[in-house]
Amino acid sequence: MKRAELKKILKPLIKECIKEVIFEDGTLSTIISEVLKGTTTQQVVYETKKPQRLETDQQASQRRRQHLQENKRKMLDSIGKGAFNGVNLFEGTTPMSTQSTSSPHGSQALDGVAPNDPGVDISVFGTTGVWKKLAGK
Repeated sequence: MKRAELKKILKPLIKECIKEVIFEDGTLSTIISEVLKGTTTQQVVYETKKPQRLETDQQASQRRRQHLQENKRKMLDSIGKGAFNGVNLFEGTTPMSTQSTSSPHGSQALDGVAPNDPGVDISVFGTTGVWKKLAGK
């Protein structure tokens, strides 16, 4: 048998076998899904960074204190050394607490009260009998 004759007989058989495998066995859908996976997934790129050293609470507190002192010094310098007879206007002051902007002023129970405010001492009421008088007993 010559090569041309063999090719003429085998080509349709091979073509039919390939069609059968692709369409009837579900190979085509697998090929398409694999191609789509390859085109839609993004490449993951790994970066190597030096680990950042986290600041401790004590260091952060010290940094904030230094920043506050620097701001006070700048304000006094801008006013002038001779103003107010050399009195430090900021001596003994503490920064105001920050207000939350998400809620209107006064909508929370302790809005505007500093976290370190000791409040009012009511221990005296227990020893003087005031509570009994207020309760009407």
